[in-house]
Amino acid sequence: MATDGPFGIDPDDVERALREAGTEFLDLLGKAGGYLDRVDQVDLGALVGQFFGPQQPPTPKPEPETAGETGSGVWAIYTIDDTGQANVDQVFPTELEALRAHRDNTDDRRRVRFLPYGVPASVLDVP
Repeated sequence: MATDGPFGIDPDDVERALREAGTEFLDLLGKAGGYLDRVDQVDLGALVGQFFGPQQPPTPKPEPETAGETGSGVWAIYTIDDTGQANVDQVFPTELEALRAHRDNTDDRRRVRFLPYGVPASVLDVP
């Protein structure tokens, strides 16, 4: 007992246990390598895909179409006067035509906006 450590464990026993654990660990690694070699022939991607499937993004809820998307309205070029009232200068069926007509504008009171059918031009007024 005098040669045992403070917990009653012989140093030779510790060395023997570590050696056996290392041997068992190497055997386990060899078996895992052999298994992976067999899996490579099958398809490793399919195997991994079973455990870690692709994350599907949540499908967004469909939003109702706006009047601008359905095309039920016009694109208006309008001017705001000193009192804040809007005066429509021109209307266009498409945004591209309105923006082309408005391209060289230098007046900051002149603007372009979509105006749905049935909505009065007074919504363009500045409060």
